[in-house]
Amino acid sequence: MKPLIGITSSIDATDSGAQKEFLNDSYVQAVERAGGLPVIIPNTADPALQIEIVKRVDGVIISGGPDMDPRRYGARVSAKVSRIYPRRDAAEFSLIKYVIDETELPVLGICRGIQSINAVMGGDLIVDLPEEGYLIHGMANIYPRTEEAHDVRIDKDSKLFGILGKEELGVNSYHHQAVRRIAPGFRATAYSIPDGVIEAMEIPGDRFVVGVQWHPEEMIRHEEQQEIFRELVKEAAKAMHR
Repeated sequence: MKPLIGITSSIDATDSGAQKEFLNDSYVQAVERAGGLPVIIPNTADPALQIEIVKRVDGVIISGGPDMDPRRYGARVSAKVSRIYPRRDAAEFSLIKYVIDETELPVLGICRGIQSINAVMGGDLIVDLPEEGYLIHGMANIYPRTEEAHDVRIDKDSKLFGILGKEELGVNSYHHQAVRRIAPGFRATAYSIPDGVIEAMEIPGDRFVVGVQWHPEEMIRHEEQQEIFRELVKEAAKAMHR
C-alpha cells in the first residue's frame, strides 16, 4: 500500500461571493510522482473533523494560500495583507497543533504552510517584507512558477541539505510575508540571498517536520525539488508501520 498524504486545501471567494475550497493540482502531482497517495483535507467548519481525517493519513502537507490573520501571531493587520479566511485559520491552527504535538507523522509546510506552522507553535511573522526594508519576494508577475527567482543558502547540518545535497539552491518566490522569530523547538535552516529572509525551518532530530517558503511542487523541471516530496513519502511509509 502507498502511504496516504493529506494536503490541506485553501479557501477563496468566487465571483458570486460564495466561498470555494481549492488546491493547486501541482501538490497532488508532486505527491503522486513521489509515490504517495494524495488526499485533500478540506477546511471543515468544525476543526475537530480535520483532526479525524489526519488520524487516517500517514503524512501531512500544509499548503500555501492567502495570508492568515496577523492577530493570530500578535501583529496588526496591514494594508498589504490579503483577504483573510477565518475558517481556514481556525481549522489549520487546530490541525497543526494536533499533528505536531500529538503525533509522530511527517509534516511538510509550503509557503503559507511554513508561516502557519511557525505561528501555531509560538513564533511570529514579518507582516510585509518590503514595508520592513527587505527585497521584494512576491515575483508572481515576473517569473513563471516553474522558474528560479532567487537563491537560498542552506545550512549543511540540516535535513534540507541532506535531502538536496546543496548549500545554495535556486527557488521560485511568491510571498510577501516570512518567518521572523522562530517557534520554540524549531531552527532556521535556509536563508534568502542576499537579504537573509528565513526560507526554511525544521525540528532538529529524527522526525521529519520541515517548512519551506518557496513552492517546490511547482518546480517540476528541477529534480532536486522533487526529492523533498520523496523524503516526505519515505517518512510517511515508515509511519504506516508504527
